[in-house]
Amino acid sequence: MNAQLIATFSLVARDPATGDLGVAVASKFLAVGAVVPVAVAGVGAIATQALANTSYGPRALDILQSGGTPDDCLNEFEATDPDFSQRQFGIVTATGESLTHTGTACLDWAGGTAGPDFAAQGNILTGPEVVEALQDSWEGSRSVPFPERLLTALAAADAAGGDSRGRQSAALYVVGEGKGYGGFTDRWIDLRVDDHEDPVTELQRLLGLYRLVLDRPHEEPVELSRSQIVWLQENLDLPASGEWDTATEARLERLFGIENLEARWLGGPRLDPQALAHLRRLFAA
Repeated sequence: MNAQLIATFSLVARDPATGDLGVAVASKFLAVGAVVPVAVAGVGAIATQALANTSYGPRALDILQSGGTPDDCLNEFEATDPDFSQRQFGIVTATGESLTHTGTACLDWAGGTAGPDFAAQGNILTGPEVVEALQDSWEGSRSVPFPERLLTALAAADAAGGDSRGRQSAALYVVGEGKGYGGFTDRWIDLRVDDHEDPVTELQRLLGLYRLVLDRPHEEPVELSRSQIVWLQENLDLPASGEWDTATEARLERLFGIENLEARWLGGPRLDPQALAHLRRLFAA
């Protein structure tokens, strides 16, 4: 069998407040998000890496769905995989049980740690400080929203040394019941940076953009002042009357559509603060 080693550090975790599950991963490997993370809401999440066996994800979820435990997954893989010593994986269940495994033939530095609601692991790293940073950041950022918490930990591990071979790709995969687009699926956030000189930072930027485009407003709207209306009218190539009129509303609503901000459109002389901040950045460019 021809396969490439996936030198990777990853965090598999569960949000104890919501039950959401996620995997954050980075690597000197092209499109790591296409290989490592697998998760199903209400069941569990798994990261498979090193000499990755991509059957581990679906098989683990089947075992968990049938009432099995992470240890049952480990025992099944060990009993059926002749290359088990070269595999690394982390599992977290929908109830917060966790396990991390590093095969004896994984290349240094390789290891992991696990606790309630998380499993952190990596291989071909600069040292154990990378996994320690994953754990320390995860445990020290409980007040941070779950997707951002995962990426905060990933960034801390990257800053601690990360993959000893360098940087190339990163991914964030988060599932939550009914949290997918339009509420039709459980796939909430599925962001990938496949080839980039600073993939973790780029992934954080993409998460911010995702929040802007797909999150619904939760802050008090801004009641536009006369000067703000003039500023908008000037940038929309409209007469700067300072009054909110149908032409201003129609042109601005169209701009919201162009910028994929429909979820943040409120109508009238009121704007969502995040959308207003985005427009300021847009017109300042």
